[in-house]
Amino acid sequence: ISLKSVFSIARAKEVAVRDIEITALEQGITPWRYLRNIGTIGLDGQIKLLRSAVAIVGAGGLGGTIIELLARQGIGHLIIIDNDRFAEQNLNRQLMSTEKNLGKYKAAVAAKKAGQINSATAVTTFVEKLTEKNAQRLLKKAKVVADGLDNLPSRFAVEKACRDLNIPYVYGTIAGFSGQLMTIFPEDAGLSCIYGSSDRSPEQGIEVKIGNPSATPAIIAAWQVQEIIKIITGIGEPLRNRLLVLDAIAGIVEKIDLNR
Repeated sequence: ISLKSVFSIARAKEVAVRDIEITALEQGITPWRYLRNIGTIGLDGQIKLLRSAVAIVGAGGLGGTIIELLARQGIGHLIIIDNDRFAEQNLNRQLMSTEKNLGKYKAAVAAKKAGQINSATAVTTFVEKLTEKNAQRLLKKAKVVADGLDNLPSRFAVEKACRDLNIPYVYGTIAGFSGQLMTIFPEDAGLSCIYGSSDRSPEQGIEVKIGNPSATPAIIAAWQVQEIIKIITGIGEPLRNRLLVLDAIAGIVEKIDLNR
C-alpha cells in the first residue's frame, strides 16, 4: 500500500497513520515504505516496532543518527531528551546540525526531522537535562533506552533508572576512530564492569583530547539501532555482558566477555 493511500484512509477514517499501517500489516499488506524491512524482520517484527517506544537520551552525534534511523525503520514513538543547542563544533558529525539551525534546541530540530521522515512516528520531546532525580519520569514510557550522551555521570543515571524501570539500555560511546557499545538489561552488571563504581569514574574520557570525527558516531549509532531492533522484535541475540569494541584505524572489531 502506498503512502498516499495510507494518508487518504487515515483522513477518511479520522485515525492515526500508524494505526492504518498496523492494520494493513496485520492483513498481510505491506506499506511500501517498509518493504525493505520485511525480509529481515517480517510483518510481525514491523508491527512490534510500530507499537514500541524508544527513548533517546542526547540528540547529538550518536543520538541524532539513532533518531533518524529509528524513524526510518518505523518505531511508533520516539522520546527525545536533550537540553542543549546546536553549536558550530557540532557541524562535523551531528546529523541533525546544519548552518541554518545553529543556536536551536537539538531536541526540537530532531523531532521536526523525525516527523518529516515518518508521519507514523509520534515524537515526545523533553528539553531538559536528564538527572538522577528526573530520569524515571523521562524514561518511564520507553520500552528501550538508547545512549546518545557524552558524559559518564549521566550514563550511570540512565542505567540506574533503567534498572528501576526494568528497561533495557543500549550503551554507546566514541573517541577518535574508536567506539564501543553493549546492551544492558536490568539484571546485568553493566557499566561498572567497564568503569568501576560511579563515584570513582571521570566525567568524560579520552574523546576530550582526540575528538570525534564524522564517521565514528555514525558507525556506533547504527550498531545501537540494530541492538534496539533486536530487543523489540526478539530477533537475534543482544550484546549482553559483552562489550563490542571497534577500532577503525586497525580495522578491528572485538567482543570482550564481561562475565569474566
